[in-house]
Amino acid sequence: MAHRLTINSITPVGGTVFQYDLEKPENFSFKPGQATDVAIDKDDWREETRPFTFTSLPDWDKLQFTIKSYPDHDGVTKQLMNLSPGDRLIIDDPWGTIQFKGKGVFIAGGAGMTPFLSILRDLRESGELAGNRLFFANKTVTDIFCKDEIDGMSGLAVHHVLSEEDRPGYLHGIIDEDFLKQHVSDFNQKFYVCGPPEMVKSVKQALKSLGANAEEVVFEE
Repeated sequence: MAHRLTINSITPVGGTVFQYDLEKPENFSFKPGQATDVAIDKDDWREETRPFTFTSLPDWDKLQFTIKSYPDHDGVTKQLMNLSPGDRLIIDDPWGTIQFKGKGVFIAGGAGMTPFLSILRDLRESGELAGNRLFFANKTVTDIFCKDEIDGMSGLAVHHVLSEEDRPGYLHGIIDEDFLKQHVSDFNQKFYVCGPPEMVKSVKQALKSLGANAEEVVFEE
């Protein structure tokens, strides 16, 4: 079922990533980690749907998306950058397979962090963050979004990984088999993986090679 929802606020949260807070339809529900198809309620854009993850929590009185825009590509995310409060988005019913199934290691690449935002916020609210780890991969420091919030999640072990910068306090490189072997000691646990398709494929293969159980690796299908 399609919902036309007014944008109440747009907030930059790092790099070219923006947080969109929308009105929430009555009785609308979703689970942390789920996404929906989104379109811009303007001529020529209503049929251009893209999947975006809810970064709000189900019990909030608003819906929120945290979206990375690509200004060098004339697509939906560039158009989203040009919107203002009062404009509307069209969203559909929630879907998605990334849901929390127990403590483990979260591996996020760039915008792949968005489904984990809702999950980790939910764990923070319920006091269950302790024992979880996050590897958040980006090209540079300026690409990291919601950094203060993520770093401030008490109990969550946070590791920022930069591929194009080597800076004190940050891990450097890409998350591949050698990286995982160096930074993860136990592969008999749950892993949550989200990012660009090639990264997800590569990390899944690396985890399998290192002995992780395929049934314990959670990713978007």
